[in-house]
Amino acid sequence: MERRDYLILVAFAVLIVAGGAIASTEPLDTYLLTGAEETVRTAVEMAWITWWALVLGFAIAGGVEAWLSEDDISQHLEGSGVRELGTGAFFGFVSSSCSYSAIATAKNLFKKGASAAAALGAFMFASTNLVIEIGFVIWILLGWEFVAANFVGGVLLIGLMAVGFRFVPDEIVESAREHASDDTTVRDPNCGMEVDPDETEHTIEYEGTTYYFCSASCKRGWDPEDADTTVVEQATSLSGWRALADKQLKEWGMLWDEIAVGFVFAGLIAGFVPDAVWQSIFAGPIVGEYTYVVWTAVLGAVVGIVTFVCSVGNVPFGAILWTRGLPFGSVLAYIYADLVIPPIMQAYREYYGATFAAVLSAMIFVAAVVTGVAVHIAFDLLGLIPDPASATVERISIELNYKAALNVLATVGFLGLYYLHRTGGNESGHDGHAHGSD
Repeated sequence: MERRDYLILVAFAVLIVAGGAIASTEPLDTYLLTGAEETVRTAVEMAWITWWALVLGFAIAGGVEAWLSEDDISQHLEGSGVRELGTGAFFGFVSSSCSYSAIATAKNLFKKGASAAAALGAFMFASTNLVIEIGFVIWILLGWEFVAANFVGGVLLIGLMAVGFRFVPDEIVESAREHASDDTTVRDPNCGMEVDPDETEHTIEYEGTTYYFCSASCKRGWDPEDADTTVVEQATSLSGWRALADKQLKEWGMLWDEIAVGFVFAGLIAGFVPDAVWQSIFAGPIVGEYTYVVWTAVLGAVVGIVTFVCSVGNVPFGAILWTRGLPFGSVLAYIYADLVIPPIMQAYREYYGATFAAVLSAMIFVAAVVTGVAVHIAFDLLGLIPDPASATVERISIELNYKAALNVLATVGFLGLYYLHRTGGNESGHDGHAHGSD
């Protein structure tokens, strides 16, 4: 995130604490002390129970990104039928969970000929909201019903996006593709960072193809023979696992702050917002239950936008909202709205131009709200909406149980991959420089 985003989040945190202090009936010193204790407890314990899932999810995403190329994927996404949408969703499901990385990859797929529905609907949404690690975290914090709802809703949302793109004039879509193609940047084959070929001095010519790198260290750390290796060869070689280690560390580098912000804000909400505030906001249906779900779904999506938190990071925040009264489907709408936070909408504008960016953002917002409401109604009729009191977030504790064992194994795996990353860089002269987000 940019410095501006952090300042906005700090201001938002101050408003939470100040607003809670005004609404609280406790003495100010007691309110601040107990609120701070609850904030730290909630954030730390949420991080504890989800650590193993995050490590496993990022490792899987790193393997997919390291062992599959965008060209391999884009050639399967040129249409807008069920097969192309399913393929895009599958590659997204096993791909990156970082929203900024996902939208950059989707742009490159779209630029290379993938349809808007397959690249900007199926792949982009699935790679942020249907990925393995977010499923793990939702399951741990909210329960299996939310995992099922997230999957069903994801399929519905992708379908709504595909239908929506059918009504977008072809000239607008092609203009957006041309605008994306005007971006002459290419991907560094070593670290995945976007590079301007006219500005970088670090290139390699290999079998008639020019590869561009962001730095001399990335150039030194790349083996051109890896460009044509198969997935099996990558998965059974030390160099392939080093590539996986590099990619998953890159994902952590781009997403750790989003995850941390999500835990911290979940703690702030739990610690500093009195129950009376939630009771006044979520007072229950007045006109009708489903009418209540509709307007709170819109509210949830708006909250998802203004909090600037995306991908895995918004699940802890959503879990707190769920336990404080936000309806089932409205929590889904909140989670789905991570692809229209202001920095990402600005990226859409830079990628595709103002017109298509506005169309795409509006489509995602409407689809998120409609999907949240539809899934809520369906799960309500089937009797599958759980009791908010059953959410793990209300019963978190750090204990020596199977979660501790999973965390130990995850830590060992994480350190092992970090060792491969470091030793691979040292052997190739890589200086371990950090890359910013897309």
